[in-house]
Amino acid sequence: MQKNVRIAPSILAADFATLGAEVAAIDAAGADYIHIDIMDGHFVPNISFGPAITKAVRGYSNKPFDCHLMISPVDPYIPEFVEAGADIITLHQEAGAHLHRSIQLVKAAGIKVGVSLNPATPAATLEHVLEEIDLVLVMSVNPGFGGQKFIPSQLDKIRTLRAMIDESGRDIDLEVDGGINAETAPLVIDAGADLLVAGSAAFKGSPEQYAANIQAIRGKS
Repeated sequence: MQKNVRIAPSILAADFATLGAEVAAIDAAGADYIHIDIMDGHFVPNISFGPAITKAVRGYSNKPFDCHLMISPVDPYIPEFVEAGADIITLHQEAGAHLHRSIQLVKAAGIKVGVSLNPATPAATLEHVLEEIDLVLVMSVNPGFGGQKFIPSQLDKIRTLRAMIDESGRDIDLEVDGGINAETAPLVIDAGADLLVAGSAAFKGSPEQYAANIQAIRGKS
């Protein structure tokens, strides 16, 4: 059964010159999670930041840190992000040959684990690990850059995953990341998503506008 919709603003869209203050501001504006996009310039064509920055901003919010590791190899870096304060580590199905092993590494650290699927990766690839995970992240853009347009074909994948999760009977978040704004949010919610990552749409304008931005994504004026 679909849960209440929560918003996880991505700090990739924040002002890096005042990142701690930006995290505090988006927390106060009503964020449910803080989404942290980690990019390595190898698995995706961009570099963002690593565990040191994650740890540096940890003190600016008590909300769950939702760390999305767009890196390969991923296993050697899992302990560092746990140490940095991650509450959830989401790794990519495509990032290595041994997804189950990577999932077990995160679980052994005592935090939640998610798996992300790129746009061309079918939902069925999670069939044999669904019982192990806490979150599924559907990429509705090709990962690597903020501000991209939503890929409509991902709506069918969201519906398929919603059915898989409901059939499992497990409490698994269904998260969507990419091109989420006030126009696309209702589409992914209707398809079954319950956790939305928003970058540009959440951090648009000054910090005084962040609360209104989050409300607009939630579908509230």
